[in-house]
Amino acid sequence: MRIMKQVVLLLCLAAAGCASNQRPAAADRWLLTGTRLYVAPGEPPMDNAWVLVSGGRIEAVGSASVAPPTGVRRAEACSGGVITAGFQNSHVHFTDPAFAGAAGRSRDELQPPLSQMTTRFGFTTVVDTGSDPANTLALRQRIERGELQGPAILTVGASLYPENGIPFYLRDLPPAVLQQLPQPATADEASAIIRESFEHGAQGTKLFVATPQGRGEIRRMSADVTRAAVTETRRLGGLVMVHPTDPEGVSAAVEAGVDILVHTTIDPPKSTWSAELVGQMVARHVSVIPTLQLWGYELAKADVPTHVRDGIVADAERQLAAFSSAGGQVLFGTDVGYMADLDPTEEYVLMAHAGLTPMQILASLTTAPAARWSAAERRGRVKPGFDADLVVLDGDPATDVRRFADVKCTVRAGRELFVRPPASGDPSSP
Repeated sequence: MRIMKQVVLLLCLAAAGCASNQRPAAADRWLLTGTRLYVAPGEPPMDNAWVLVSGGRIEAVGSASVAPPTGVRRAEACSGGVITAGFQNSHVHFTDPAFAGAAGRSRDELQPPLSQMTTRFGFTTVVDTGSDPANTLALRQRIERGELQGPAILTVGASLYPENGIPFYLRDLPPAVLQQLPQPATADEASAIIRESFEHGAQGTKLFVATPQGRGEIRRMSADVTRAAVTETRRLGGLVMVHPTDPEGVSAAVEAGVDILVHTTIDPPKSTWSAELVGQMVARHVSVIPTLQLWGYELAKADVPTHVRDGIVADAERQLAAFSSAGGQVLFGTDVGYMADLDPTEEYVLMAHAGLTPMQILASLTTAPAARWSAAERRGRVKPGFDADLVVLDGDPATDVRRFADVKCTVRAGRELFVRPPASGDPSSP
């Protein structure tokens, strides 16, 4: 009898579909309802909609014209809002002391800062653009094992800097940390660093192609090193992200064939991107993470007068406007982790002020990053068969972009990672 059961099991697996006909346990199948559902930025919204989640994926989607299935558990705490696909923050850092020693710290220590920085604001995927690689990997592994509730983490490992080119604003780091920051002098050295980074779990590379040294000096990565880094990263199947610093750095990055610029630029004063440069960026499929909120944050720390600060941020807004109007792909990101302000509301407001529509902002959070990271067939849309990565907002961002930060619930792979308490108080995760 035991042999017969084994034969049946093997035949069932070979039939490619036997297991798929079995419904998941009832606990893994549930219903979410909402006043409005944004399937994707380019599609009409569905009013009085519902989403059926099964086994971590979206089983079905419907509106008032199609009755939802009966006898299925309803997610009452998360229902009644505006539903979208899960958000991606494409520029974060896990450098805050709250995340240090992630391999050995307790859940009670790590969960609150992790929730407050990520899932509290709807982020089901984040890109770590430069932290301690071993610590980020430990954090990612604990999330994937279910020890912590958090987003999927993509990482670029350790950033590469120009030879003798650590930026002035990092020089206060402990000497032991500074010695670990890669500053390759040759193309071969850069390639070796990147190979080791990928062996330790990186999915991309971040290059500082230009770094401010203070008193107006900019140190630049050699073209040979930049090209080698791009070539090796592409060979390993990853993306190249670049900190450009100034328009010359943007031009060098585009010429080298990078994938993503992690900032707009505010150096030198009155910094602009020419129409020719923007055209090259779009033609070569370079994406941009604006980080507009960061500039005001940094300038405020430097005690720059408000009217001067606003003018500098406006320069960055004009760069984003020119790039977006030319058809460039925009990815949402805030530099949170380096930036202590966790709330992304201002970033949404500044992007809208630069001329992006609510649906363009939604694309920067969902479909655009999914496409950029070759995941468009499984996330970024609320569509049957896709991962059940969902955000429930307590208002419609089409009428006010601040609503993108008004998160009621965050769901990743069918699991509720954040549920806002019904009463006033500090947000917490379940």
